[in-house]
Amino acid sequence: MSSCSRVAVVTGSNKGIGFAIVRDLCKKFSGDVILTSRNPTLGQEAVKKLKDEGLNPLFHQLDITDPQSIRTLREYLKEQYGGVDVLVNNAGIAFKGRVVNVSSSVSVRSLKNCSPELQEKFQSDKITEEELVGLMNKFVEDTKKGVHQKEGWPNTAYGVSKIGVTVLSRIHARQLNEQRKSDNILLNACCPGWVRTDMAGPKATKSIEEGAETPVYLALLPPGVTEPHGQFVSEKMVEKW
Repeated sequence: MSSCSRVAVVTGSNKGIGFAIVRDLCKKFSGDVILTSRNPTLGQEAVKKLKDEGLNPLFHQLDITDPQSIRTLREYLKEQYGGVDVLVNNAGIAFKGRVVNVSSSVSVRSLKNCSPELQEKFQSDKITEEELVGLMNKFVEDTKKGVHQKEGWPNTAYGVSKIGVTVLSRIHARQLNEQRKSDNILLNACCPGWVRTDMAGPKATKSIEEGAETPVYLALLPPGVTEPHGQFVSEKMVEKW
């Protein structure tokens, strides 16, 4: 077991917003902070950069598309820490403590551009994970056939993917309420804002440090609080879904 009992894990964190989240957590989180990356070389380079700043993150390889990679990290966390206290899904799942799924305000705008029927399904408090997966698969198939707009979908794959992240967060939060309420696990989706990353480009309005503020705020919600939970949060404020 690690000499430190608390641990925070940030997925996809060798650069961009994830990197800034690791940096901020290293300064504010009382415990180990693990930077993860699909590419070990890039991950180790990112860790070295933070260590040169006087910070002390740890590194573990993680490819969220590889089940074996996920299992390896899970077993490491169980062996070294007995679980995980904070999980920031920046790349895009494990449970114990604070869980932050990085979504986007694009999900809110895209939801408004869905047909009323789809909006009702995505806003339902009873939608299941299986139903959500079915809807995501339907979008893919409708897009392949060129009929997605006719079927009520917005014309944005990115927007629909972020609808999926936000709705999945709501589903998992509801499951936690039903099955593990006494564990006081808080799970939320959030928008970091328009951040100057490789994806958003240099004209975006926020630095990566500014983009990290809301995810870190959610990751460090103090013990004993019960809200926000199962919410979509932007600029540290809950937005109506």
